[in-house]
Amino acid sequence: MFTLRASRAEDLARNFQIWFTSVQATHDFLLPKDFTEIAELVEKSYLPTGDFVVAVDADDVPHGFMGTTGNHVDALFVHATSRGQGIGRLLLHSFMETRNEVTVDVNEQSISGTGFYKVLGFEQQARSDTDSEGRPYPLLHMLWRRV
Repeated sequence: MFTLRASRAEDLARNFQIWFTSVQATHDFLLPKDFTEIAELVEKSYLPTGDFVVAVDADDVPHGFMGTTGNHVDALFVHATSRGQGIGRLLLHSFMETRNEVTVDVNEQSISGTGFYKVLGFEQQARSDTDSEGRPYPLLHMLWRRV
């Protein structure tokens, strides 16, 4: 059983481990050079300054985290060893409960990521040929609307 709470400073190393293992498991299309560059940005810039919700186990150990801005999901990652336990769904549903629409950008080459969002009712609205940094990793811009 997992519960949600706000991320704390002491979660930083674990959140980076969650990001790292998740990306290794789901983003095999990343070139090693790009993975290294992105990992450094995530560890040194994004995680220390962002506000996140974490899914924790009974021992208060984070297994997944989500970052959002407005109605947009900026990041949702689940530790590779914890995948398939409903953590991503728990994080996302908690966010969707209070909104009429939610957007997310997902790497087109991440089959598990695109499938996850489609199963939860997200539909592709647009596509970009590159990621937000101009790297050759197409993004799908997806939208969920409450019906």
